[in-house]
Amino acid sequence: MKLEELVEQFAQNVAAQTDAIRRGDARTGNKHAKRYTAALQELRAQGNAGRDALSVLLKHPRTDVRAMAAAFLLRYRTAEAKAVLEVAAKEGGVAAIGAIMTLKRWEEGTWTLDPE
Repeated sequence: MKLEELVEQFAQNVAAQTDAIRRGDARTGNKHAKRYTAALQELRAQGNAGRDALSVLLKHPRTDVRAMAAAFLLRYRTAEAKAVLEVAAKEGGVAAIGAIMTLKRWEEGTWTLDPE
């Protein structure tokens, strides 16, 4: 699968998970989480090329997609990713919760979402 397709799969499933959470449908949300995690694993297997491909999502129209991509790009694109997470944290909603926790873990030095 091409990098662009993996990025699109990641974005679509993050958005679908958020929508499922808003509806209170955890089962569907978990299904989408597995799908975006699988896409992420394939992107990470490509090293920096996969991270570069994922970084286009830092400008995605949906906050949840931007924030999720930023969470996985903190080590690689620290300034950009941190800025995205800080904005998401202030916006509220589902994405804010993840953004707040990600930033907290980053500041504590316990963030481990994208090990080298």
